[in-house]
Amino acid sequence: MNEAQSDATNDFQPDRYYGRFRKVIDYIDEHLDGDLSVERLSIVASFSKFHFHRQFTGLFGVGVYRYVQLRRMRRASYQLAFRDDQVVDIALANGYDTPESFARAFRREIGQSPSGFRAQPQWDPWHAIYQPLRESRIRAMKNTYRIEDVRMVDFNETRVAALEHRGDPRTIGESVRRFIDWRKQQRLPPAVSATFNILYDNPADVDPQDFRLDICAATTQAIRENMVGIVEKTIPAGRCAVLRVKGQEEMLEQAARFLYLEWLPQSGEAPRDFPLFVQRVCFFPDVPEGEAILDVFLPIG
Repeated sequence: MNEAQSDATNDFQPDRYYGRFRKVIDYIDEHLDGDLSVERLSIVASFSKFHFHRQFTGLFGVGVYRYVQLRRMRRASYQLAFRDDQVVDIALANGYDTPESFARAFRREIGQSPSGFRAQPQWDPWHAIYQPLRESRIRAMKNTYRIEDVRMVDFNETRVAALEHRGDPRTIGESVRRFIDWRKQQRLPPAVSATFNILYDNPADVDPQDFRLDICAATTQAIRENMVGIVEKTIPAGRCAVLRVKGQEEMLEQAARFLYLEWLPQSGEAPRDFPLFVQRVCFFPDVPEGEAILDVFLPIG
């Protein structure tokens, strides 16, 4: 086998093969406003356009066009539920010529009008649409973390305003909406108040009704009694192992597994008596999903 043949063979080793599709889904998330045709994406993947569509469909369970459509609609639903963008601007930003054509497509996909979803999102059908896509992305996005990607920091004690989400993970969206509204009223935007989540449970490991998550914003203000359910908590000071996750939210649990199952046994360290928590540095949909950043903190004794 000559050198050229060896390189071609290596390109089709499993890690490299799936790496090409990770590159494609990253490209889609970062270019939702651009050309995402089969021709363009097959070039990104370095696969023949005559075969790429079948390869993509086999891996993700949907064709390229449908996948792109779902990702754009997902971004639009986030913009409607969690941001104040005008519907006409959301429609144009997601490739629709008019608000009317966007409204028809949104209702067909999500089952609500854009204005109805903004007022009161129905999360169960939303998750029914996107959960299969999420699971296929997780299968394709094997983590590529290395031991040297983990850094040790001395975390400073941080007082936070916390909304305690308790119950089905599929209803987190409503908790987030309540928290965002309270945060706006208190003038604590992410630009001036760091955003944290305290992760008591992995959704895959507990019954939905037992799931626990805190949505937090750093604050020096006293938390007054309120109707939203915001309470004061403290993330304690101490050493933490930190792993940065860039891109898709689906990578969070893989990052946690890496810290627990690969980094921790090799480190000689032991976890401290405080849950895993994350700091959200850059948010989707404010930035393309491929550019979102969160830091995963594992408290170390």
